[in-house]
Amino acid sequence: MSDFTLHYGHWGWVLVMVLIASWLLYHFVAPRSWHDWTGAGLVQAFIIALYAEMYGFPLTIYLLTGFLGIELPLTGFTGHLWATLLGYGSAGAMLEMLLGGVFIVIGLMLVIRGWVQVYHASLEGRLATQGVYGLVRHPQYTGIMLAVFGQIIHWPTVITVLLFPLIIYAYVRLAKREESRLCEQFGDAYLAYRQRLPMFLPPWQAWGGFLRALFSPLPH
Repeated sequence: MSDFTLHYGHWGWVLVMVLIASWLLYHFVAPRSWHDWTGAGLVQAFIIALYAEMYGFPLTIYLLTGFLGIELPLTGFTGHLWATLLGYGSAGAMLEMLLGGVFIVIGLMLVIRGWVQVYHASLEGRLATQGVYGLVRHPQYTGIMLAVFGQIIHWPTVITVLLFPLIIYAYVRLAKREESRLCEQFGDAYLAYRQRLPMFLPPWQAWGGFLRALFSPLPH
């Protein structure tokens, strides 16, 4: 059995992983306007490109070997490009996977917990300002950025690396548009909230509280 057959061409896995990741995206970051759909569409393209190369066809490895002359065997290990290109071997690949996984897990938890808090706040007609929303103004968008960044660490491809800055740009613009709407809806209350908290990332000294908010019980 060839290395390619052993490690790639598993399009059934591609479909399963794309469906799972897409369900998480559209369930917990439900697009409402076409601006929302733009951001979600870029993340959807990222998801498809990621898993198509992880299990289907290693386009990035072909490009690196064909245009740059880098010798990369067609195995699952070489998909960990940072460790492969820098010569860190299997230990580097494991570290790469663990580090990327930390960003991905934190990102997904931010998306899910942010959704829960916004859902309950909307039922009560109030502004979400507790939990992760008590540390940054857009924790769900922060979560998307962190999860995408974690995948760039874990399994970079040409397409996902190119999509990453576009995703960041789309969600920064989306956050600014959303804040304009919230200012109109909540007035001075949101202006005070916006002045008090950072948009996406807390200051370094607040990261302990930021991480504790991910694991603490949700406020009622």
